[in-house]
Amino acid sequence: MTIEWRYTVEQDLGVLSVSGYLGPDAVHRFAGAIGWVVGRGSGPVIVDLTELRSWSTEGQVAITEAARSLAAAGRSLELAAIPADGSLVPVGDCPPIPVHADLAGAHAAHSTRHGEPPQGRHEWRTTGWPTADHAAE
Repeated sequence: MTIEWRYTVEQDLGVLSVSGYLGPDAVHRFAGAIGWVVGRGSGPVIVDLTELRSWSTEGQVAITEAARSLAAAGRSLELAAIPADGSLVPVGDCPPIPVHADLAGAHAAHSTRHGEPPQGRHEWRTTGWPTADHAAE
């Protein structure tokens, strides 16, 4: 099993939503998504794990590696809705990773951006991520 992802950018806040299982087989795909994120947008990135079923130790390490990649690009990583069956324990040299209970809480932490009209909104996603047309089905 692997992951699907969607990345949206509004103003200077990015949200990478991930679904599926972030296990050893999905780490490469997640790293690719982070590479996509680094090249698009600016400012903090919230990794929304609301639809993530679970993650492995390798998946948690991939999150810390993502935090390093983003920090090297002058950006920060935050998490929203980590899986209930695991806790993120970043390696000692990892940049701080704020964790929010859910995506609404993460948006609230960036209240200067949240609630503004979605001008300049951009979205990218894997082919397996449901579109708005299919989400209601």
